Amino acid sequence: MANWTLKEKSTGDMIVTVDGEKWEKAQKKAFSKIAAKISIPGFRKGKAPRSILEKNISAGEKYNEAINENLNEWFREGLKELNLEPVAQAEVDIVSVDDTKAEIKFTFPVEPEAKVEGYTGLKYNLAVTEVTDEDVEKDLESMRARYAENVVKDTPAENGDTVNIDYEGFKDGTPFEGGKAEGYDLVLGSGSFIPGFEDGLVGVKEGDDKDLPLTFPEDYHSADLAGAEVVFKVHVNKVQAKVLPELNDEFAEDLNMPNVSTLDELKANVRTRLENSRKNEARTNADNDLSEQFIEKVEVEIPDAMIEDEQQQLLQQQVSQMQQYGISLTQYLQMMGQTADQFKESFRETAEKQLRMRLGLKAVAKAENLIPSDEDLEKEYANIAEMYGMELDQVKNYLSADMVRADITNQKAFELIREKAEGYVKPEEPAAE
Repeated sequence: MANWTLKEKSTGDMIVTVDGEKWEKAQKKAFSKIAAKISIPGFRKGKAPRSILEKNISAGEKYNEAINENLNEWFREGLKELNLEPVAQAEVDIVSVDDTKAEIKFTFPVEPEAKVEGYTGLKYNLAVTEVTDEDVEKDLESMRARYAENVVKDTPAENGDTVNIDYEGFKDGTPFEGGKAEGYDLVLGSGSFIPGFEDGLVGVKEGDDKDLPLTFPEDYHSADLAGAEVVFKVHVNKVQAKVLPELNDEFAEDLNMPNVSTLDELKANVRTRLENSRKNEARTNADNDLSEQFIEKVEVEIPDAMIEDEQQQLLQQQVSQMQQYGISLTQYLQMMGQTADQFKESFRETAEKQLRMRLGLKAVAKAENLIPSDEDLEKEYANIAEMYGMELDQVKNYLSADMVRADITNQKAFELIREKAEGYVKPEEPAAE
């Protein structure tokens, strides 16, 4: 038998009472288990008469063994009886125990139920920036730069040129770690190196040797070099200038883009792409703004354990992304001058917002009776499989139907909020070919 008392922040006490035959069996099994291990002079283990064993095994030992042996099972039974789902590990306390019964208290948070009023009629602030001729020209110039060729030159290097160099840095006449490279391509004016390094190479030619006395910035990530005066010895292997292709019909045709063979068609293509990009960006911004408005409408007390769990997930995502770039958490913390606790705490606001959003959407879905169909479920599985390049069966094994249905439900709830927002106009569907 179990009963539940809900307290603040969606945390409560579940008291499970074990009595009758169930408690008697648990005690007998516990007694036998202890008896099999206990050593009594004159008897082999577990072979002493019960009367002697009872004198050597206290009631407390028997009760503790019975509870420890069955605690998880009784916890699951209580959750099933009361239809509860913890969102964090439970704290356990023995309320009372004797030969007739045991009362065990499990304290844990459950998912809170949010209240949301006024979720219709929010503002959908869609602001699409117009694409100008200057925007198109700028994009075309970027395109030319991507297809530029580096041509060796024998005239002095200028900003924008690429110099291939060997270099080594010295502090107090001694080489320092990480200050040496050979055959390094450096674009002058790119800001890739510390201030003064690239400026000092403007005007060099192939074969030149140059010493660059420089000072590292005070906020440089390496404490050994921050604010330090150093000298870089540089040898110039070659100097290359970028030669941009002519912007004409031939350039447009060489791009091998669908339905583009002239410069005018290329310009039209660029304009359409920029317009679509800005529309998508504007919708994303409007959705984010709408989300912020909605979050303000959500009334809910979120258990600290839920927030901490969400924080941990966000932290792990960030660490995984850093590792893809070859940066460890330790290195990142050193560069940012943070402790691990400070780094984790930086995710708290985002974690709380994400939880408020999910719980609020769940409340809207319940109020509006938004239930995903089997067709919705299969479509979402197919979308996930396509997005991650996985087999459909793999996705289904990895993601439970309940998890995917929950995501679909929240998507439907947000779509409803958006459709009922003031100023929202449904985007036109692409014309069928």
